[in-house]
Amino acid sequence: MARVGLMSVSDGREAVHLETRDFSRGKQDAIAAALRERGHEVIAAPEIVWSNELAVGTARMLADARPDLTVISVPVWAFPHFTVLAARETPGALALFSTVDGRYPGMVGMLAAGGALDQIGLRHARAWGDVEQPEVLARLNSLASAGAAVRSLRGATFGRIGGRPMGMYTAVSNPDQWITQFGIDVEEIDQLELVRRADGVDPALAAGARKWLEERVAAIHYDGDRLTPEILERQIRSYYAMRELIDEHRLDFSGIKAQPELTDHFCTMDVTEAFMNDPYDWDGPKKPHVCSTEADMDAALTMRILGELSGTPALFADVRHYHADLDVWDLCNSGQHATWFAARSDVPEENLRHVELFPEEFYFPAGGASVRHVAAPGEMTFARLSRKAGRYRMQLTCGTFERFDEETTERLMHATTYVWPHAFARLRAPADEMLRRYGSNHIHAIPGDWVNELREVCGLLDVGVDELGEL
Repeated sequence: MARVGLMSVSDGREAVHLETRDFSRGKQDAIAAALRERGHEVIAAPEIVWSNELAVGTARMLADARPDLTVISVPVWAFPHFTVLAARETPGALALFSTVDGRYPGMVGMLAAGGALDQIGLRHARAWGDVEQPEVLARLNSLASAGAAVRSLRGATFGRIGGRPMGMYTAVSNPDQWITQFGIDVEEIDQLELVRRADGVDPALAAGARKWLEERVAAIHYDGDRLTPEILERQIRSYYAMRELIDEHRLDFSGIKAQPELTDHFCTMDVTEAFMNDPYDWDGPKKPHVCSTEADMDAALTMRILGELSGTPALFADVRHYHADLDVWDLCNSGQHATWFAARSDVPEENLRHVELFPEEFYFPAGGASVRHVAAPGEMTFARLSRKAGRYRMQLTCGTFERFDEETTERLMHATTYVWPHAFARLRAPADEMLRRYGSNHIHAIPGDWVNELREVCGLLDVGVDELGEL
């Protein structure tokens, strides 16, 4: 949930302000109550703004609370410069809200204030209507959730473990652009640190985690070559090494290059990445730490936003194959999918009983386990930040994850890489549109419909929205 700062602006003529004060106060109280009912924390201004001094002082008071979103209510005709003065003192996301009431020209006031903000280059969103109407409250709720997601980026640190993987331009972003546009710093860390630190992890920790997995997953297919108890423990020690790096460098999210150095000579990062993204591991419940494979920075940024909105892990996958006979995509990528997607349960065992660990295939000669499962069915939102001519856009669509009978599932998995995790997705975007316009081989998803919130996020971040299919 979000922290929302709320203030109201009024007419600068004292007599008019006093005449409309109770009306303005009632509208502010209604907005605050509605947002609190949705679970948001609301810090409401004690006075209605009708002077320059109040505009600046009230905005600074709200700013001290570090709100995710500041809402300036314009219920009556209000001098636009009050909004401008307040907006300049308010960090983070900003929205103007106006009732539509024929007795009081609040809509006129909002348009005048919004135009003034446009003139001086201050980004803001707008909402209007009766907050008791479901669609109006839904818009404010989306703005609040979007504001919280955007706020989570400001001051965050991304840890990139290794450099560009396998010539993938789409996996590498400009740190200057990230700090300017999103407020995110990028910490560069060599992959040797994973190898070095993994060797120093207590063997008892790795052995205990291996036994925990052996007792809970459906099967571990040891083959005596690419997947042995020793190699699996090496993967687990890599997970502990990654946790050390996160704690030491205070990383908020991260990505591991892995290919080809680690996967050729050390072990695959599948176990590390899957459990980083899970809300649990063998040590107990935890907050998921977004960790993208192939050190894909735009993937990690997308997943960070998706996870902050939904409160769930975010999927990372390749757009691997399209099965035209079923109109489904096989979203499949090494071992990256969090095991949570197997059943989307809060109980780890309910997810892990659908998980099998297989020896990696020829792509990864150093060996290790691939974390194989099939994603649980349900409504999903799919998104990916990418750049076109240097400008960020979010490509966005909706759809569902599908489950099939055992025979069909086996056929579909054998059509690609059997031992990798799979999510069978039916998208609203037609296949030819995806292949013609989609700007990455990677895609990300969260359960539910988050399209409105993502539109608001893009508006707050000055990111274009590119919708695929009819949403």
